[in-house]
Amino acid sequence: MNISITFRHMESSDAIKRHASQKLAKLQRFLRQPMTAKVTLSLDKLAHVAETRISSGGAHLEAKEASDDMYTSIDRVMTKLERQIRGAKGATQSRQRRGGDTVRGAEQPATERARLASPAKASKKAAASRSKREAAKIAPSRGRTKKNVKR
Repeated sequence: MNISITFRHMESSDAIKRHASQKLAKLQRFLRQPMTAKVTLSLDKLAHVAETRISSGGAHLEAKEASDDMYTSIDRVMTKLERQIRGAKGATQSRQRRGGDTVRGAEQPATERARLASPAKASKKAAASRSKREAAKIAPSRGRTKKNVKR
């Protein structure tokens, strides 16, 4: 874990450095890979501003917060980053559960697209070769079942 803390337009303080480092160390437990963090603490007129950039593997997270107190700004930035990490982690887990493809970027084979686009037009031979369970999944649901359909 590599943390660099920069002070702008204000004196550096060991207490603030320690507070920011402890808060960032807690965020490391949410990440799988070691993180690199850059924290900029500045004084903008009367507002105490905390900006943070975290890189961990492929994840790049940023947050910025301003308040009347530097400790409050640091706490709020860490809350924002924690929320971003949890959201990214949830998205990654759901992508893994789907098989690695995104919803928009998933490329289906031509036969799969044709079958899903028009299940009613599938040939009888192809429908017969499928198992009953698969046929039930792709059959159009218009209130008809195999039992009450006239042949």
